Amino acid sequence: MGCDGGTIPKRHELVKGPKKVEKVDKNAELAAKWKYCALSQEKLRRPIVACELGRLYNKDAVIEYLLDKSAERPNTEVVGHIRSIKDVKELNLTDNPAWEGERRNAKGDCYEDMHRAMFICPVVGLEMNGKHKFCYLQTCGCVFSVRALREVKTEICHKCGDPFRDEDTVVLNGSKEEQEKLQKAMEEKRAQAKTGKKSKKNKVVETASKPLELEGTVDNVSSEPKSMAMNRESSHGSSSTDTAPGPSGSSKIEKPIVTAGSKRSIQDMEEKSEAYKSIFTSHSSAKRTKSQMSNWVTHTPYHF
Repeated sequence: MGCDGGTIPKRHELVKGPKKVEKVDKNAELAAKWKYCALSQEKLRRPIVACELGRLYNKDAVIEYLLDKSAERPNTEVVGHIRSIKDVKELNLTDNPAWEGERRNAKGDCYEDMHRAMFICPVVGLEMNGKHKFCYLQTCGCVFSVRALREVKTEICHKCGDPFRDEDTVVLNGSKEEQEKLQKAMEEKRAQAKTGKKSKKNKVVETASKPLELEGTVDNVSSEPKSMAMNRESSHGSSSTDTAPGPSGSSKIEKPIVTAGSKRSIQDMEEKSEAYKSIFTSHSSAKRTKSQMSNWVTHTPYHF
């Protein structure tokens, strides 16, 4: 069958062997992780945020996902752990002075270095292109290389000066093992936050129930037998007031004692009220007497 006309087939054309496994280009893989958003697959542009697992996103893409989670997107599995904007941190990145942007090779007639990155480490100067490990601080969002944190060991951020701990460092685009560790730490933090909220709610309920208990005790004390209350009032009245029998046999009530200080205060109040009333035209001092009033009235001829 076939092979007519003097054609000679070769062995690889007749015998079909196993298919070769396609290898992923490392440079393309690194560029996809460090230069493109993990959600929208668009090029990273500021503001850039990172999640607790160390993945890089455009902040606009994350906000759009949170506003409408029902929309169809290619990589929704990557952001399944993001519940709100609080689960991501905006990164404080350092620009690379050697980065010329994409306009330099717009025509395609010059060499383009794939490992040239937009950002660098502010301490060591390493480029953030995937060849070196980078991490960010959850407290302030500053990004450094792991080598810089190892060589210069401090508890204060090198860029902004905020304090941090070793637990606050998150590796960016780490390996599978590193991402598993970060996921466990994230789950533990969220569980602790839930328990803390429950304990706060219980404390609020206890503080709200205490005044109700106090009101109940006061009501119990006030609900005494009427006879005892009447006896107490009668004994207290007999001891405090001097009674004098009258024609009807009833006791007299004490009259309030008026002192010199109270008389002065009353006089002062009356003087103030008179001074205030004299401001208005309805006061007696503002009215004219008969001697002050004229006997004739002027008029103008314009009324006729």
